[in-house]
Amino acid sequence: MTARTAFLLASALAAGAAQAQTRWDMPTPYSDGEFHTRNVRAFAEEVKKATGGKLEINVHSNGSLIKHPDILRAVSTGQVPIGELLLGQFGNEDPVFAADNVPFVAPGYDAAFRFYRAQKPVLEKKLQGRGLRLLYAVAWPGQGIYTKDPVKSVSDFKGLKMRTYSPLTARLAELLGASPTVVQVPEVPQMFATGAMQAMVTSSATGTTTKAWEFVKNYYKTNAWNPKNVVVVNQRAFSRLPKGEQDALVKAAAAAEPRGWDMSRAREKEGDETLAKNGVAVNEPPAQLKAALDRIGEQMAAEWEKTAGADGQAILKAYKGK
Repeated sequence: MTARTAFLLASALAAGAAQAQTRWDMPTPYSDGEFHTRNVRAFAEEVKKATGGKLEINVHSNGSLIKHPDILRAVSTGQVPIGELLLGQFGNEDPVFAADNVPFVAPGYDAAFRFYRAQKPVLEKKLQGRGLRLLYAVAWPGQGIYTKDPVKSVSDFKGLKMRTYSPLTARLAELLGASPTVVQVPEVPQMFATGAMQAMVTSSATGTTTKAWEFVKNYYKTNAWNPKNVVVVNQRAFSRLPKGEQDALVKAAAAAEPRGWDMSRAREKEGDETLAKNGVAVNEPPAQLKAALDRIGEQMAAEWEKTAGADGQAILKAYKGK
């Protein structure tokens, strides 16, 4: 073999090795300390390990690569091959995405997981229509209401600016008589500090992430719903992977889903305890407020089912086992 032939062969082998390695950028909305992000990083590490480094997922946390409202479109159009997002935030684009934001339909983790299983076939079909493949979904802790001042009834919310994160949480704020204000998690402390917000609907997990005790003193455990984050992959990007890498991605996702739900349960317990330790009153809603919230939940469920049409009916029928 001549020196030139050896050089060309080495170059070809090097080029082949370079082509064999795929690097994906993955935007996520939340901080590195949040359990969803930690779960995503564990997922990415498992993919890398299972593929011998041939598929490497570079996680960009805290909305640093792409802002949260733009992640669904970015993955769908192939701007990035994979991403994590809060599904309910995109309820205006399709009511099925907001199914788990309907309050009091499936309260608590066990009910929320059964609801997810009922929602999943319809959700997968909707995502496929956007060129996306669902890899896994993980619920947030149960959602509650934070307020600066104690509240006893719906009338106490009148005129308050309330942080919301999806169309249905905005509708909840409206029905409470509050003014819905869409705010991303990193902006929450500043919005409270400047008086642009006096209440918010979110989990104890987000409350500890934003150090809610610095700006509110009350957390009401309505535990009304468990919204889900989903990790989705662009179908064309997935199809271009060798079979072994596809299998590794799917297997890592199958492990990430139950792990994430377990992390969520632990995060709720930790969040409640941390809020209380830092001076936030963690309580069940007063009876008068709870009764009003139940009525609002019934109204919102009827509104959502009407908007979602046959898809909504199919999800609720599967959930109720009819």
